[in-house]
Order: sequence, then structure tokens, then C-alpha cells
Amino acid sequence: MSLYWIGAVLVGLTAVLFARFGDQCAELRTRFVTWHPWAMLVLAPAGFAFITWMTRTLFKGSQGSGIPQTIATLHMGNYDVVDRILTLRIAAGKIILTCLGLVCGASIGREGPSVQIGASIMHGFSRLLGQSNIASKRSMILAGGAAGMAAAFNTPLAGIVFAIEELSHSFEQKASGRTLTIVVISGVTAITLMGNYTYFGHADVNIPVGTAWIAVLVCGIVGGLAGGSFAALVIRASRGLPGSVGRLAKQRPIMFSALCGLLTAVIGLISKGNTYGTGYVQAQAIFAGTDHYPASFFILKYLSMLVSYCSGIPGGMFAPSLAIGAGIGGWIEQFLPHTTPGAVVLLGTVAYFCGVAQSPLTATIIVMEICDNQQVTLALLATAFLAFGVSRIVCPQPLYTALADRFLETMDKPSARPEPMLTKQDSASEEKLPI
Repeated sequence: MSLYWIGAVLVGLTAVLFARFGDQCAELRTRFVTWHPWAMLVLAPAGFAFITWMTRTLFKGSQGSGIPQTIATLHMGNYDVVDRILTLRIAAGKIILTCLGLVCGASIGREGPSVQIGASIMHGFSRLLGQSNIASKRSMILAGGAAGMAAAFNTPLAGIVFAIEELSHSFEQKASGRTLTIVVISGVTAITLMGNYTYFGHADVNIPVGTAWIAVLVCGIVGGLAGGSFAALVIRASRGLPGSVGRLAKQRPIMFSALCGLLTAVIGLISKGNTYGTGYVQAQAIFAGTDHYPASFFILKYLSMLVSYCSGIPGGMFAPSLAIGAGIGGWIEQFLPHTTPGAVVLLGTVAYFCGVAQSPLTATIIVMEICDNQQVTLALLATAFLAFGVSRIVCPQPLYTALADRFLETMDKPSARPEPMLTKQDSASEEKLPI
């Protein structure tokens, strides 16, 4: 048991170091932008190209979010393949290349990569202990992925729900006592090192049942449509881009990534630098009411996030999704004077986040924990489930399930394919982008 605890502490410690390294990289990018905004027209293309080259040479398998890869390993029967996916080398590559992406202005986050990093660490401990039971191995991977999420957001409860709702894809596969212990210890480690902070700070807002609940309806529909459309576009891109763009991505991946970097820089210039990176600063300012952004902010951030994904570089979608959701809520609040502005921002955040991930419980608890407010839980739940329903109309298959399917289809060995559980898409002839 003590070895499990050591692994949990390492997951928390790694997530904290990853967060601090990422923040320093974001500060470095800000210095470049302050020195000369147009410098990003050189830095972003060169950086994207270099990162793509690194994912194809030194850190093969590090591209993409990390959550689909983790989900896929939970449904594999061949652990020789799992051992190649959840390695410490790939975990290190996730950290290094995601941070480089933040320097270059990519609209990415570290939460998705933290899931695969946590899963890799705990899988390494599973091998160290000589575990041969498949259920025990999967339990360690599940616990590591959830612990990575919990430590990244400083939200232990959300990590537990994420393990059940998103990673395991089944409420029948309940989180074991070991999983809960690893998530809690990892979360406590992060709190010890970084303090008991909240991602957005404390929100002293309430949404009483009545007229104020119009915001639930509006945010749920708008966020669900926006998030569902993003998920649908990402799934389509994972199957291969159409026309000459797709051929370029297939034949000249490094050049294609450089062009994605150039487009990211152009979007950043149009937004005056607001679309670069995770979007945490902008989201926190919107939430606190200290800054107001026009609708162009979340539209451009949406485009920047999509371009960053298509480039194939490592990076997650959670943090940028929170920023886009906050931007949507901040825009909607001006039309709803009967609801507290900060409350509408929270509803917009949970709606878009759930629209993308289609995980209403995880979305609700993450937003509830990052704003340190339980008073709005009922409204957050209602908004999340409405957004979930709307998103499913636009995008019938959950994003991470679809990406996990695509990842499994790229595996060389037939035995690496999942047990009958995930839905397959017949597009093997098309070029696939990294996920």
C-alpha cells in the first residue's frame, strides 16, 4: 500500500511542477508579445514545426490530449501495447512539448496531458509491483488518470467523478477504495505544495429559482450548440482533413503544423494576444468582472483552439474550453439583467465545457470546485444536462470516446483493439490526425 501512496504523491508533485513550468512558459510568451506582438508570426510557426518534429522523433506518441489514449488503454487486452503508450518517456514529452506549445501561443491546456502523465506513473508502479491481474492494472491506470486531473485543477472530487464518468465510461465500474485513496493523496499533495487555492477564486453568487433561471435555458442551449459543434469538428478532423489541406497534412506534416502556427499567430494578433495559451487569465478576469470581452473573444479563441488541435501538437482542451465558456457567459450576461453577472459566467462555463466533453457530472463538479461555491450546484447541474442534450443532437458520439476509437484504429496489433464497447467509424482509408 505504501508504494501506491508514493505513486499518488509523485502524480501530485508532477502535476504541480507541470503547472509551475507551464505558468513560467506563459510568462515568457507574454514577454515576447510585449516586446513585439509581431514576433509571434515567427515564433509560433517555428515552434509548432519543432514540436511536431519532436513528436515524430524523440517523443513518438506524445501528440494530442492524452485523455483518449488513457481511455483506450482501459479497454485493451494486450498490455505489451499499453506498455508502449503509458511510458515515462511519453509522459516527459507531454510536459516538455505542451509547455513549448504554451510559449509558442498554442491554445492548449495541461489538464488533458496530466491525465495521461498520471496514468503513466501509476502504470509504472503497477509494473514495478509485478501485477498480472488485468482488473488491478486497469484500476491503477484509472486511478492515475483521475489523480492527474484532480491535481491539475486542485479538485479531488472532480477527479473521482471524472474517473467514473469519463475514463471508465460506466457507472457499473465503480471507483475502488484504492482509486479513491490515490486521487485524494494526489490532491492533498497538490494542495500542500500550492496552497488550498481555487482555480477561479471564490464566487459569492446565487441563482434563485425563478426569473434568474432564464440564464440556465439560454446558456444551456448556446453552450451546448457551441460545444457540440466544436466536438463534431474535432472528430471530423481526426478522420482526416478534406482536399488539399488534408493532403498537405499527410504528406508534409511539419510544414502543415508550421502553417497552423502561423494561423494561430494571426488570430492572436487580431485578438490582441487574448487567444494565446490556456485562456486562464481572461477567464478569471471575466469571472471576477474586472474585464469585459466582446463576442469576438470566444469566437477567436474557439478558432485558435481548433487550429491548435489540427496541428497535432500535444496539449489538452479543458482549460481553453473553460475560457471559451466564460467568454460565452460574459457575453450572454449583458442580455440577462435579472441574473447576477458572475453567475451567468459560471453557467456559460459549465454549458460549453459539458457541450465539448458531454460529461455533465464532471463539468458540474469541476466548475463548482474551481469557484468554491455550492450554492449554484442545482443551476449548474440543470445547465450541464441541458447542454449535454443539445450537444448530443449536434454530435451524437462523445468526443473522447470517438478520439479513443480513432486512436485504437491506429494500433498495429489487432489484439490492441478494445473489448466490444466503443463504436467504430469506418474511415480507415482516410489520413488521421494525432489525437
